Amino acid sequence: GRETVGDLDLLVTGPAAAGAVLDRFAAFPRIEEMLARGENKASAKVGRERIQVDVRALPRESFGAALQYFTGSKDHNVAVRTRAVRMGLKLSEYGLFRAADETRVAGETEEEVYGQLGLRWIPPELRENAGEIEAAEQNRLPELVELRQLRGDLHMHTTETDGRASLEEMAAAARELGHEYIAITDHSKALAMANGLDERRAVEFARRVRGFDGSLGVRVFSGLECDILRDGRLDLAADALAELDVVIGSVHSHMNLEPAEMTDRLLCALECPYLGILGHPTGRILTQREPYPFDFERVAAEAVRRGVFFEINSSPERLDLGSNLIRAAKARGARFVISTDAHHPRHLQSLRYGVITARRGWLAPADILNTLPAGELRAALRRP
Repeated sequence: GRETVGDLDLLVTGPAAAGAVLDRFAAFPRIEEMLARGENKASAKVGRERIQVDVRALPRESFGAALQYFTGSKDHNVAVRTRAVRMGLKLSEYGLFRAADETRVAGETEEEVYGQLGLRWIPPELRENAGEIEAAEQNRLPELVELRQLRGDLHMHTTETDGRASLEEMAAAARELGHEYIAITDHSKALAMANGLDERRAVEFARRVRGFDGSLGVRVFSGLECDILRDGRLDLAADALAELDVVIGSVHSHMNLEPAEMTDRLLCALECPYLGILGHPTGRILTQREPYPFDFERVAAEAVRRGVFFEINSSPERLDLGSNLIRAAKARGARFVISTDAHHPRHLQSLRYGVITARRGWLAPADILNTLPAGELRAALRRP
């Protein structure tokens, strides 16, 4: 569930001999370089990215222990193994054993391993040694949100600005995915290179959306991704924003401000009574652009006070907010929206990455706006 991947571990068990499994892997046409081949393990560099892939063939009785071990994280595994030692046990990828006589006590499933250690099974997304072991011991693990619980997507773009499909095409794709509703949130005029909407076009769009009245097979909310200008004002006038169901405020420019100025900018944006969602709140692009600096604690507290939701942007290059800030914001009482920022129908399938990120932040369905049915969603968004 982490944002970036260094290598891949594939675990295999079943009736086939290990040699046959490894032969099949070695014949994979995208292998660029075979690094090693043993009796039960093979390693290779795969694809143009030359990602290292390690394949391990395991007996069934070790599969759960190996899955727990190779899932990680390292810090979580160290803490779990330390717990095992305190209980007179020894844990490795081969199983959980009594230290005194090497008798196997668990290993076939993760649930079995955690259970023998006096713990509830811990979802992989939480395994960071960040309180999850104590929570599992005390039966206080959260019931994490699942993809099937999301009813819609509240951030996407169309050919009206820089999207690559029409409103109707985006709605059809959302309907195929089982969504109950979507919000079309094209850009505002400050993003001139994206042909952003001015006040007149935004109002015309909102009225056009209201005319659909369910005819597309999915409820469509009118929306806008409105630029937060350098001074913190939103890009469109209040009377235009008042026509819209969903207003996302996002920073797309002047990202190198001093932390105090960026903090003031975001706090000013939160004062707008029509702002419902703070979009990709830190501005990061994974492996390309660091988050812009600001006082997150102050902004989170003000967002909670004013009823503004934090976006968890599911675009694979963003995943913004990140899980650590999600958890910090939740501790202050914040609520969230998981959205794709889709610019093409196929991007709508990225919602699952936002769900993984939300789960890493310990979020439950009640923390997330778009688990609500359409009839409750608009009321939950703050309006004057």
